Amino acid sequence: MTLTIDDEIYNLEIIKKPTTKNIYIRVKEDLTVYVTCNSLTSNKKIMEVINANYESLKKMLKKAKQKQEFNSAFYYLGKKYDIVYTEFCDLTFGKDKVFVSKSFDLDKWKKKEALRIFSDHLEKCYHNFSRKIPHPTLRLRKMTSRWGVCNIKTKVITLNTELLTKELGCLDYVIYHELSHLVEANHSKKFWSVVEENCPDYKKWRNLTNKYGEEE
Repeated sequence: MTLTIDDEIYNLEIIKKPTTKNIYIRVKEDLTVYVTCNSLTSNKKIMEVINANYESLKKMLKKAKQKQEFNSAFYYLGKKYDIVYTEFCDLTFGKDKVFVSKSFDLDKWKKKEALRIFSDHLEKCYHNFSRKIPHPTLRLRKMTSRWGVCNIKTKVITLNTELLTKELGCLDYVIYHELSHLVEANHSKKFWSVVEENCPDYKKWRNLTNKYGEEE
């Protein structure tokens, strides 16, 4: 099935389950609109719900497009670069361009660069932290739904390698966020109070961390 939003056609996938009570709408990165509902829900009812949530669906599609565009470009520490492939160097940054050899392992470079920068900032944030906490171990992993994870039991903080695309303020916010979980395990008011102690403008950096592309 397809769905037309503002004269653009999108794939529509309807997933019916006997255990689902409500109707849920979500947009995947490939811009497919997924509707999950009860097995007895009619297609007419589904379209009524879609039409009732038309504006919200437009916002979801806009954000998915921004994320898609963001992931297709080369971002480094919050700045967008045009990639120029060359035979003369491994990797060199210009003002708005990054020159990369066709044979250069860009993914390997990103992992190495992330480890270098993230390790340095974790140490800085840890030593500046307002509470006494155990020193965590750092791990890196590319994740699709989280910027960071803190394992309370093992004291391991895992950071998303995609943070390399964000400004350093975003990286520090995520690190302070995860360090705060070593004080408060959940996302209670006490937890956010600890985050604010260490990152007073955390709301600004949280919004920038979750932002893809430019808002109109």
